Amino acid sequence: MNGVGATLTEHLGTLEDPRARHLTDHKLVEIIIIAICGVICGAETWTDIELFGNERLEWLRQFLELENGIPSHDTLAAAS
Repeated sequence: MNGVGATLTEHLGTLEDPRARHLTDHKLVEIIIIAICGVICGAETWTDIELFGNERLEWLRQFLELENGIPSHDTLAAAS
């Protein structure tokens, strides 16, 4: 679904992933959503966003797969 009523995951899922294939252990859409949620909750650095993700892992898993857990701060920064 695109347009009105589409979820954030659906909107962001249409983005092209520019990362090299071997650097995609974490889905780009999940990285972006974790970063957005972290910043909304006051995170100011990639380390803060990683900490946010780890502290709220169970909540995030309600709407994200997170097959490989929360990306590290290095992975988050590399995807930006």
